[in-house]
Amino acid sequence: MLAQRIKNLKSSATLELAAKVRELEKAGVSVIDLTLGEPDFCTPGNIRKAAIRSIKDGFTHYTLVAGISELREAIAKKLLIENKVSFTPQEIVVGVGSKQLLYHAFQVLCAPGDEVLIPIPTWSTYLEQIKLSGATSVLVRLKPPFKLKASDLLKGISSKTKAILLNSPSNPTGAVIEKEELEKIADLAIKKDIFVISDEIYEKILYTGKHYSIASFGHDIKQRTITINGLSKAYAMTGWRVGYAAGQEEIIESMVALQSQTTSNTSSVSQMAALAAIKGSQRPVLLMLKEFRKRRDFIFKILSEINGLSISLPEGAFYLFVGIEKLLNKKYPTSAIWCTQLLKEKGVALVPGEAFLYPGYFRLSFTNSIANISEAVNRIKSFV
Repeated sequence: MLAQRIKNLKSSATLELAAKVRELEKAGVSVIDLTLGEPDFCTPGNIRKAAIRSIKDGFTHYTLVAGISELREAIAKKLLIENKVSFTPQEIVVGVGSKQLLYHAFQVLCAPGDEVLIPIPTWSTYLEQIKLSGATSVLVRLKPPFKLKASDLLKGISSKTKAILLNSPSNPTGAVIEKEELEKIADLAIKKDIFVISDEIYEKILYTGKHYSIASFGHDIKQRTITINGLSKAYAMTGWRVGYAAGQEEIIESMVALQSQTTSNTSSVSQMAALAAIKGSQRPVLLMLKEFRKRRDFIFKILSEINGLSISLPEGAFYLFVGIEKLLNKKYPTSAIWCTQLLKEKGVALVPGEAFLYPGYFRLSFTNSIANISEAVNRIKSFV
């Protein structure tokens, strides 16, 4: 009865786990949830006030499908100042979160027979969206500390390669692609005439160094790049559903056309909130980053003291990707089984590496209080 492409589609592993956690909590089970990539901070006050003001002013109707011009202009200014890449508002589309825009990018670029290179471990949504476009994912396996190099991609390139997917800082590892490697990847994409889809949603959650956008390395790579970003992570706006994409005008026009036949514009109120986020004080972002750094350092130290775990210190995002291969045995042969049993016995929810196509690991999100993180690690230690 159902279309085959839907039968082949897998639901989000992290969202499924989050739903399971809520069920356990409703049943009275004490669970420490370290699964979702969602800041535990409230959306900054100036952003909430802007949304309330827009409601009071009656700004509650349809907008342009691509987003209000003021917001696209603000995004263009942000990209120029912060990312050193110049776009016109016509080369920018605002969507219902970055996830929707990733889907639209794959839909307008890819077709059956095309291949998209994806470094793993990776966020599984990329693979499912590529599958829906009819293209095929070609997996490029990375080793700890999971820092992508141009030479890694060379192994997977073929005559069918249409695009390379980049995510830096990365989900689930927090690894950052070095500037020199980004430049080499840009040269490779230009030489091979390959598109780059660059997911930069974690750009502001960076603990060392500076973020570089691959589109800033010259006209030729800019023409081949779709930059995807949003406000969910940096501004604690996950529920507001505002993302944006920037790229050559022909591609963006196609993404806007597709959006016009799916969701139309994202929420008018959310767009005004996003405008306040981009144009307003960035102090709340820096304060959140300071707290994330504190949590990262704390949890890395105490987890490193548990025998059998292998960890790389994340350079960005708010995850630890932890190896447990030494702990797997006949009783717990996979990280998925290990994490399921941990949840049952100790009430700690983690995302197994299978969700990121990298078995033998788990992802831990430190978007929780230090008190809860400390208790979670005590429970993990007891389980080990």
